[in-house]
Amino acid sequence: MSDSEPDWEFKRRDVLILRELATDPQRSAREITEVLAEDHGVDISHVTVSKSIRNMREEGVFREAIIPNEEYFIFEKFEFKFNPEHFADEWREAMEYIRDDEHTLFYFLSDGEYQWTSVMMFPSREAGSQWIHEFYKEHGRVISNLRNSVMTNVLKFGTDPRLFDSLSSNERD
Repeated sequence: MSDSEPDWEFKRRDVLILRELATDPQRSAREITEVLAEDHGVDISHVTVSKSIRNMREEGVFREAIIPNEEYFIFEKFEFKFNPEHFADEWREAMEYIRDDEHTLFYFLSDGEYQWTSVMMFPSREAGSQWIHEFYKEHGRVISNLRNSVMTNVLKFGTDPRLFDSLSSNERD
């Protein structure tokens, strides 16, 4: 993950392209060009669409990740609180352990009580329990509490294309 915010000035077509990619990530530049013309009255070439996608990808406007179908894994949310007594000496190793673990899909700091939260994927409930056991063995001194929740029925899994409309406040063609 990049530490910097993308330096990107959104044009109307960029927002529309992102919407179409969110609708179908496998859609070709030619197909997107047709949708832009037919549904939005934007007349540009597929080469321009392809270049726009490539430039947005390179600038970090969107990220691409392979996320397996939710039926293949158990998704768990972990929230980590810290033992302040050992925080200064051990926080980095614990943070890197979680961040770099193969099971970690999404990892972030949340405010309020200042804690780390991760969404992780495991092939079974047993594998998730084993991960917690190993994590505590390795980093238990810095953790004062670890809460986990199993996501049992994933009802939505994806980005709604309408979300990108909020990016179009400074749009140009």
